Amino acid sequence: MAEGLLKQAIAELGKADCFVCSAGLHALVGHSADPKACQLMIKKGIDISGHRACQLNNEMIRKADLILVMESFQKKIIEEKEPSSKGKVFRLGEWGRFDIADPYQKELLVFEQSLTLIERGVFQWISKL
Repeated sequence: MAEGLLKQAIAELGKADCFVCSAGLHALVGHSADPKACQLMIKKGIDISGHRACQLNNEMIRKADLILVMESFQKKIIEEKEPSSKGKVFRLGEWGRFDIADPYQKELLVFEQSLTLIERGVFQWISKL
């Protein structure tokens, strides 16, 4: 959901040179987005049905200019895995000082709550970028 919203927001800014991708620390590689996430995003006019999960790796970390994570512990893991990432890993909710819990395998209400926080975080980051 975050990738879809961030891509849309960046496109609206006309930033064609920005590349946005999503990767997980414990991703179920090759799996599609949760149907609940797809349902919520379609309501926003964003189709994430083609998304396939991939695992974050050191090359991706080194190439990235900015890495946005959902929760504080993820930042710590990435910085320990690749020390060169320090200074470019932040929470999506950094500016509002909030974490976004993973709604995986939870009810629709939890997905809706996560999406609300993701939207807030994307809006805050876009205003800073």
